Amino acid sequence: MTEFFSTFDNYPKWEIAIELGLIWLFIYVVFRFLRGTRGAGVIKGIGIFFGLFLALMLFWRSTESFGRLQVIFQYVISYVAFLLIVIFQPELRQAAIRIGQTRFLRSNREPRHEFVECISEAIDFLSKNQFGALIAIERSVRLGGLVEGGQMLDAKLSSRLLQSIFWPNNPLHDLGVVLRDTRILAAGVQFPLAEEGSLPARYGSRHRAAVGLSNESDCVVVIVSEETGVVSIAIEGQLQSPIPRERLTAVLTQILEVEEAPQAEQVPTAPREETTSTRSPDKAEGS
Repeated sequence: MTEFFSTFDNYPKWEIAIELGLIWLFIYVVFRFLRGTRGAGVIKGIGIFFGLFLALMLFWRSTESFGRLQVIFQYVISYVAFLLIVIFQPELRQAAIRIGQTRFLRSNREPRHEFVECISEAIDFLSKNQFGALIAIERSVRLGGLVEGGQMLDAKLSSRLLQSIFWPNNPLHDLGVVLRDTRILAAGVQFPLAEEGSLPARYGSRHRAAVGLSNESDCVVVIVSEETGVVSIAIEGQLQSPIPRERLTAVLTQILEVEEAPQAEQVPTAPREETTSTRSPDKAEGS
């Protein structure tokens, strides 16, 4: 290991600086992808471990002592790659899904103003009447595989059509709707649920489904609670709630066009304290 560090003296300083810059860029991309997931805390711990390890290596470089410890660390490093694959298996799966389904060349820039207004008008109606809703807005990652189990519509988006889908007597109202461009791609779609315990107990199945889908793609999911009428948004595995109805148009425009998250309360990925509610999760918000 000390020989490895001594080889740095044989390379130009500018070349080392560029390589280190590329490594830090890669680390930044990984951190950004893992933000809000269980893997974020794990990778921070690993980063601290490697920081201490590199400090020890720099110290050992100047001394011939601790030879046995150096050998032990060399064996540890040889197994790190395998351990990372095991630890981050769910995150690697999500990355593979995103890369495999990403549209690298997008034909247009969504959404148009009318598209956002239509969604906001429907959400406003559903929220006021406390009709539960679950709407996924597709972005660069296609959701074609997800909608195969739902009812394909491929209909022009309209506020009234969204309202009718989530009308309580409609057989499709309990599941999700997927929007692509300016059309309703499918309804009655079952979204993947987030893991048990990833949200506070007051949130029900709709919210878990929204967070689960936003974990596996870059879509934006809008939720209306059937119990309270509160509007929430799930993006990148994070639930942002509540979203005031009068601000929904601005918030959606900000997320979908400016690619910045709205300034709303972020719901922690794990409950900080036990709820005192006697309702079961299935009857809680968004159930």
